[in-house]
Amino acid sequence: MERPRRALGLDVGERRIGVAIGDEMGMVASPLEMVPQGADAIEALLALVRRWDAGAVVVGLPTGMSGREGPQAVVTRQFAEVLRERLGTGVALHYLDERLTSAIADRVLDDRQVRGKDRTAQRDAIAAAVILQGWLDSRRR
Repeated sequence: MERPRRALGLDVGERRIGVAIGDEMGMVASPLEMVPQGADAIEALLALVRRWDAGAVVVGLPTGMSGREGPQAVVTRQFAEVLRERLGTGVALHYLDERLTSAIADRVLDDRQVRGKDRTAQRDAIAAAVILQGWLDSRRR
């Protein structure tokens, strides 16, 4: 029997990309790391897909509270489409509304009393985990 493949969650920002990983059962998302935006970002993400044998990548799509996509959503879609082309056919790419994920991540970090550089590094990965968890939960419904 073939083992289930994991999913990666991405919170794509202007300076950083938060990355989260789902467990092999597709039940729990955990913060993984932060990848700096830049020329090497796609390669770094492809390496993570290979390392974790991900079968899906879930990209948080920034929308306003009204549900409308703004300029950052356009930039995120452009980035994700470049990633999709590089992923090939063996890895599915999905989008998920990421409204309030940064606020949830901030609340988690406040509860843990995380400050400074540690907070910046963890915030994006936690937001990615919130995005991925939402997608995992929606698949079970």
